[in-house]
Amino acid sequence: MPAQRKTHIARAYPDRVEVRGRDLPSDLMGRLTFTQYFHLLLTGREPSDDERFFLDLLLVAIAEHGLMPSNVAARLTLAADPDSLQGAVAAGILGAGSVVLGASEACARLLERGGEPRVVARDIHEAGGRVPGFGHPVHTPVDPRAERILELADERGVSGANIVFARTLRDAVAEEWGRPLVMNVAMAMAAVWLDLGYPASTVKAVPILARTAGLLAHLAEEREAPLGFALAQAAEAAVEYE
Repeated sequence: MPAQRKTHIARAYPDRVEVRGRDLPSDLMGRLTFTQYFHLLLTGREPSDDERFFLDLLLVAIAEHGLMPSNVAARLTLAADPDSLQGAVAAGILGAGSVVLGASEACARLLERGGEPRVVARDIHEAGGRVPGFGHPVHTPVDPRAERILELADERGVSGANIVFARTLRDAVAEEWGRPLVMNVAMAMAAVWLDLGYPASTVKAVPILARTAGLLAHLAEEREAPLGFALAQAAEAAVEYE
């Protein structure tokens, strides 16, 4: 006989809803903020003050960044199907990958592996690769979001081995590439997330949740002041057909 399958997240009953062992209406609603509730859902426990503070910080840092690919994809999808708000949000989230929005997971894996930063930088450079979390097409010479995350981590005393590694790696990358490469928000997010004690496997949940909020803002605007077809026309104009 197969083992009984289990979930530890939630169950709905005729007279109540239980989430992580707590009664939703009487214990959670009206007491927890959404950030605290997300933490409870993700980890099974309510956050400490520092955990709540930095989860809020990271969600705010990554929710919005202008007409980036995820937002453009969502607007174009809504332009094609104005009744599919959920499809447009999904279209934007599907692009959360190693280049845009999802790079924090690659950064966390790099930090988790560790090693000597100069060796790490040299090995990646010699292999013709790119170091996750370094370089940005817009922000130079610094990514202001990353700098603020690190500044607040220092102020609140949560900077640990991963932030130290990230900063040392920044110097090693500059030396190996022969020029400074900006530490972007993905590396700062990953470093503080790991220093707070979370596993690398959960870091990507933060930008996905955050960008959902940004996408909903873009889609609300798209319905009131459409840009989707203008973006499509601009794409046509930018590419020459042969």
